[in-house]
Amino acid sequence: MNGKFVTLEGCEGVGKSTQLRFLKEYLERENVPAVFTREPGGTPLAERIRSVLLDDRLEISPEAEAELFATARRDHIDNFIFPALDSGKLVVCDRYIDSSLAYQGFGRGLGIEKVLEFNRYAVNKCMPDLTVFIDMDPLRSFRTLSGKKIEHDRIETENPAFHAACYRGFKTIEKMFPGRFRAIVPEADKYATHLKIVDALIGGGVL
Repeated sequence: MNGKFVTLEGCEGVGKSTQLRFLKEYLERENVPAVFTREPGGTPLAERIRSVLLDDRLEISPEAEAELFATARRDHIDNFIFPALDSGKLVVCDRYIDSSLAYQGFGRGLGIEKVLEFNRYAVNKCMPDLTVFIDMDPLRSFRTLSGKKIEHDRIETENPAFHAACYRGFKTIEKMFPGRFRAIVPEADKYATHLKIVDALIGGGVL
């Protein structure tokens, strides 16, 4: 692959969307050829699967949930990520396999090995060059402290114990993959956090 693949991970309400916007603006200013995408999503099929996964009117078993994420991921890789990398672009993805390991492996209690089994074919050797993890406890996140509520999102509206388990999952995964993980503790100043992320990308050889 000629391009680089970066993923941004973190729990709910930690400012990930804001940091993705700041990073997009920075790369545009620096004339870095980059594309931004998300999981689940990024292709027409994966976006349809996303709408199912996040529909709070549906009951989905942990196993089916993990398999749906893996199915969406494989289509996303084949039809968006691989072509963009082949063309030499920097691909920045909002969530990837580490979210599956944290949310389904720990939050749903399936375990890392079970989720990896679902994803071995899906990932097809497409692992990130660098993963930026916004390291913040979701129970003390910016969104939680502000009191902002999220409606009609089956995963975001899960109970606090679920989100605490997901955070423990991310911390465990960070230790498993120290070579590609860069943990960023967010600052109250959002731009200061942005500068930390840019430094991580430069230090990680992505920029």
